Amino acid sequence: MHFGEAMILLLSILGCHRCDPTAVDFTPLAGDWPTSTPAAQGLDPTLVGELYCEAEKQDTLYGLLVVKDGQLVAERYYHEGGVDQLSTRQSVTKSFTSALMGLAVEQGCLAGIDETMFSFFPEYVDAVDDPRKLDITIEDMLRMRSGYPWEETDAALWDAVLTGDYLHLMVDFPLTADPGTIHQYSNLTSHWLGVIVARACETDLWTYAQTNLFDPIGAEVGGWIQDADGYYMGAFWLEVTARDMARFGQLYLDGGVWDGAQVVPADWVEASLRRQADPTGTLTPGPEFEDWGYGYQWWSAHAGAQDVDFAWGHGGNFIFLVEEQDLMVVVTADPHIGDHSDRAWRQEKSHLNMVGAFLASLEDG
Repeated sequence: MHFGEAMILLLSILGCHRCDPTAVDFTPLAGDWPTSTPAAQGLDPTLVGELYCEAEKQDTLYGLLVVKDGQLVAERYYHEGGVDQLSTRQSVTKSFTSALMGLAVEQGCLAGIDETMFSFFPEYVDAVDDPRKLDITIEDMLRMRSGYPWEETDAALWDAVLTGDYLHLMVDFPLTADPGTIHQYSNLTSHWLGVIVARACETDLWTYAQTNLFDPIGAEVGGWIQDADGYYMGAFWLEVTARDMARFGQLYLDGGVWDGAQVVPADWVEASLRRQADPTGTLTPGPEFEDWGYGYQWWSAHAGAQDVDFAWGHGGNFIFLVEEQDLMVVVTADPHIGDHSDRAWRQEKSHLNMVGAFLASLEDG
């Protein structure tokens, strides 16, 4: 075979594998969500097709859903993913825990988010040797302004997180900032929020979540790991389907209302998605996002002209909300359990920026 013939053959093979955004199939599956098409809901189907072409390049993607005006307009699953797949969505759990805190306040389990953290852990008060810790409020915790460090910045701290024995660490772990001052991402702070809900409402987090959040929106808690003291993990490990992530996202797009009923207080939804802190450190959304912020266990950023709020889980698990567009994108992925390598972070950022590029391509709502 001559060189020219070989090149023609090679280009032909490559062309066969090139994704055509006008031909990729992202038709939603039949089921329990109202469905439509991008065009019918005012979305350019070619832009949606380009999103799904990019998705085909992702090695660890499980699922990708697009919801517009409450209608599921695009859905596709990859690799181990599926419509009924239950997998940990990692730190997306934090946003669910935030909602449960809002419900606990509304129901009177807590007087308010100005209550102090250690008022719910009286057994540890006498052991505290840093008086600043006694000033940490629930609101500080929600904003990631508790003063506790991001555990992954120190191998010893991260090893302690991996033990699953967490309560005493509120005494053992040092503060690296004054409470209420700067944002420092802390998994343990989110977990302790969940413990506070359980203690204040005199129940377990799983039961409380299913009764007060999941049942009202027709969703279901899957597996959920407990810590050494039997508390469900407020920071990660909640297992839900991609569609139940979408239910939760739609609840927030609709101001906490589901099927005409106020499930989560509207003012809590607004406060959760409002910029409450300016993140610091090495966690950055990536080149498709800028001007990022943090609310009550929710992230925010700009993608082009779009204001985006998102729940963010390791491995590239996300719920993206664009309120002005009444638009949501849900991404499920390999949670990379125990893997915090550069490779895992690259794949996570790849999913993040895949959606960021799509959102930035949309016209103003």
